Amino acid sequence: MSSTRKRLEALTANLSLPQPQAQTMDLPKAAPAEEPAPHVAANVETRFPPAVGGTHVPRTGPGQMLAFRGQIQQVEGEMATLREKLRQYEGSLPTRKMDPATIRPSRWANRHESSFNTSEFAGLKADIEHAGGNVQPILVRPLKEEPGQFELVFGHRRHRASLELGMPVLASIWVDDLGDAALFAAMDRENRERADLSPYEQGVMYQRALEEQLFPTQRQLAEGLGVSHTWVRKALMVAQLPPAVVECFRSPLEISFRHAEQVNAAMALDRRGLLKRVEKLRGQTLSPALVLARLLDAAPGFERSERVEVQADGHKFGTLVRSKSGEVTISLTPGAAISAPLEALEAAITDAIRRARSLS
Repeated sequence: MSSTRKRLEALTANLSLPQPQAQTMDLPKAAPAEEPAPHVAANVETRFPPAVGGTHVPRTGPGQMLAFRGQIQQVEGEMATLREKLRQYEGSLPTRKMDPATIRPSRWANRHESSFNTSEFAGLKADIEHAGGNVQPILVRPLKEEPGQFELVFGHRRHRASLELGMPVLASIWVDDLGDAALFAAMDRENRERADLSPYEQGVMYQRALEEQLFPTQRQLAEGLGVSHTWVRKALMVAQLPPAVVECFRSPLEISFRHAEQVNAAMALDRRGLLKRVEKLRGQTLSPALVLARLLDAAPGFERSERVEVQADGHKFGTLVRSKSGEVTISLTPGAAISAPLEALEAAITDAIRRARSLS
């Protein structure tokens, strides 16, 4: 113990604290004090500032230094604990409630205005209102040229619902640099995983990316998004239908890949004849199957037919096809034919026949 004390005294022998300066006051000047003798300064005891507050403060220099060292160790322990807690959030994005008015749709936005007039959007809006806000956050990126403003990456329907409800929207903020190509890829990936974009919306999105030279070619677009070239080609086929053909449907969201393939094949054989039939259909409100049948009617190499999905309780079991001659063919998927309950199949087929009759 004595050896430790001697080492501490040797370490602190030359340390001294600055003397506090007296405040300037309008008082009579006192006579200058005599300078202390040189041997008096050598007897002044070196003191450390109190390491911690409290009633008990060590009175000796070595004791105060030990207390200060203990305080440093305590702080280092707290910092280690905080670092461990922060490590749990590595890779996460800051998420907070935001004013939807400060968020603008992306210029790559792929939602057609008709998608905000569907029963699905009305249901989403009701769920958000009931929950007091969106549970799944949207993703935004800051606009560098406009501080306090953000651009949507994905979550356009959730943002639109919150905006119409006048409620804050829960959003994750992408803090790193996010270029247009990366934003486009993230938006496309999220939509494909959710499978809630129509073929027309998907095609318009790809068409816009090509027109803006975000991807120079269809092949580079497919490779950049990690999708097949066939998928991109089919989506573009829907988006590239003549506007007059699109207007024949009640909504562009009803146009399927199969519709686009058959219409394009018919136009390749008799474009003028098909466009004449288009003029007769525009402005009517027919089912997609009936629109397709009317468009293909009398087209060379095509037989007018009507298709109706065989489904019940949200499960698709097959397709009912009625040809121009009136022949009806029902095709069931292998899984439905083998494992589906007979009662459900009977109900689905009966409903499909009823809907097919209504198309006459």
